[in-house]
Amino acid sequence: MLSAVRHFLLALQFFTRVPITGRLAQWVGFSPAMLRASAAYFPLVGALVGAVGAGVLLAALAWLPAQPAAAWVAAALVLAVTAWLTGAFHEDGWADTCDALGGAVPPERALAIMKDSRIGSYGALALVLMVVLQTGLLALLVQAAGGQAAAAVLGVAHVLSRYAPLWVMRTLPYVGQADGRKAKPLADAIDGRALAWASMQTAGMVLLVVVGVPLDGTVWVAAVGAAAWAGWRMRAWLARRLQGFTGDTLGATQQVVLAACLLGAALGLQGG
Repeated sequence: MLSAVRHFLLALQFFTRVPITGRLAQWVGFSPAMLRASAAYFPLVGALVGAVGAGVLLAALAWLPAQPAAAWVAAALVLAVTAWLTGAFHEDGWADTCDALGGAVPPERALAIMKDSRIGSYGALALVLMVVLQTGLLALLVQAAGGQAAAAVLGVAHVLSRYAPLWVMRTLPYVGQADGRKAKPLADAIDGRALAWASMQTAGMVLLVVVGVPLDGTVWVAAVGAAAWAGWRMRAWLARRLQGFTGDTLGATQQVVLAACLLGAALGLQGG
């Protein structure tokens, strides 16, 4: 039990700005093996980030004037707060991945581009489009289904988007270089037991939201289905272009699956 708490706190320290310092940090500890074990708790960290985002969304909608633009302002605030909370970790990975794989370059050159801390035209454009897309989809969900439904979908999207990269880690080899990492260390593998535990967490959290929120079942099927499809396509893309994954590509997978989940929910509303 205590080891599970330590692994969760390590994942929380790795993925967010939540301060794990002093004696608490000493108690948690660190090792490459612990970092790999902490990957099982990435979806739980996603649930925390999603809960913060949902709270910001509902608070903003309650405080802002009841005007159509309120949904856009609230959605923008959500993205700003969650990006700050995570240190824009995933957004950075998305931009670097698009810089590296946007052009027709061999895997070795793509990996070299990812190590460059500068952002290029592919990365800049991809980052802007992703932020606009996520903001617009969240605002659309607010306007079409209401704030509570949008907050629920957002929470599920954050959980699923942290779960999808675990399958990439499990089914593809790590192809980055440890000495080429620009910032934090990376959980570069996950074993079957940890993946099973992450799967149970993810299923439980998603079912809890689905049962607790009165939203048409078509919406949830479309949202989860779109997230699964996006994760599968990202895995196939990385296998084809890099024959493996890096930390940046895991962040990119999170961003794509998050957007796909929101898009799926929006399409499900139309179908329902």
